[in-house]
Amino acid sequence: MGSIGFINSDKELKSRVEELFEVNEYYEIVSMDNRHDISDFLDYELSEILIINFSDVSRSLIDTVVKKLKEDSWLHSFGIIGVYDDDDEEEELLDRYSDLNIMVMMSQRRLKSHLIKSLDIISRERHIIFQKVLIDNLVENASGTFLIESDVFIASIYASIITTALSQRGVIAKDKKMFMQLVLSEMIVNAIEHGNCGITYEEKSEFLEKGLNIVDLIAKKCEDPAIARKRVYFEWAVNNQETVFVIRDEGSGFDVNKLKSKIEEEGALALHGRGIKMAVKLAKEIRYNKKGNRLKLVFENDETVHKETPGGFDTEEVLTLNKGDVVFREDELGDFLYYIIAGTYNVYVEEVLVGRITPSDVFMGEMSFLMQNHRSATVIANCPGKILKISRNSYINAIKKYPHYAILLSKLLAKKLVRANDFKVRGEISEV
Repeated sequence: MGSIGFINSDKELKSRVEELFEVNEYYEIVSMDNRHDISDFLDYELSEILIINFSDVSRSLIDTVVKKLKEDSWLHSFGIIGVYDDDDEEEELLDRYSDLNIMVMMSQRRLKSHLIKSLDIISRERHIIFQKVLIDNLVENASGTFLIESDVFIASIYASIITTALSQRGVIAKDKKMFMQLVLSEMIVNAIEHGNCGITYEEKSEFLEKGLNIVDLIAKKCEDPAIARKRVYFEWAVNNQETVFVIRDEGSGFDVNKLKSKIEEEGALALHGRGIKMAVKLAKEIRYNKKGNRLKLVFENDETVHKETPGGFDTEEVLTLNKGDVVFREDELGDFLYYIIAGTYNVYVEEVLVGRITPSDVFMGEMSFLMQNHRSATVIANCPGKILKISRNSYINAIKKYPHYAILLSKLLAKKLVRANDFKVRGEISEV
């Protein structure tokens, strides 16, 4: 996925982080500790992820980076993993840098267990955020689902991915993004904690009153393989008026009214219920099912938000497909480029299945489109889906207006060529 920038002047931390990357060939890290290198990296590397040491002793270095990220709209889609030491408070840092795309704020003591894990999640879901230059103003509706394991440290990543995408789309104001992210993070953690792990109100109270960390209690519960296998389903759907979230766990449920009553009794000093309290203030609708293992949250979209980056393809045709529908056939002229909004698509060459295309591929049909050649394969919808049909004239006009579209497409093509070459090499080796 290209180089990952690491902005930090702490040599000991640099060694620790680089050591983690040495055992992972998929990621390449570029460490930087001066303004010139950082500026060049941000301008020319087109990275999708930055790791920033927000506890760095060189405050001016961090301030310079933050200023550049805020001023240049092309850099607004950078995903940031923040790192901090024990002298700083996570929530204070999140509040201070609330207008940046911080995917997760991570204590240095969690680097070994969660840095690569966090990168894997962001990499897997990056199409939701990093292709935002093409999805702004493209479609009226969008939706998706995340499947989350019982790890409280990664809950915030999924919440930040979707709230960042909503902020970039102009659905929520940037100053409200962090509040929504906190609400969603808390509710996902609740689903892990009370749902999948079955931790009771009394059990948690006793644990917290001893000054212990709820994370350790969850980890202890997950030593049971049956609990560790459980997942939280985090669904989202956005239209012109509202955004709906559904959070569902695989637990036995709980008495929602009983929990609300206990939270109200404890008042402001309650050790529980922060997520519910914040949700009540922000959400248009909050509804649990009778069992107590499914939560629906509805937020009204903010119509006053100014969308910074128009999509450029507003007038193009959106195609809604059913399973089995043909997108294009082998040997047809490549007159159109297709942007993938939703669905998966099977690729056939001479009626033989050779691959599958998903939204993470962003486009399909781009090679024959750019080369003005005939299609080299047939593409058929594998399930219900939605794609944007882009004409050559429309794409050329969009590039004139938004030159970085060309850079994005060239990056995607390069990645696909590398992947195709790797597939070919593996095939040749298997035949030996």
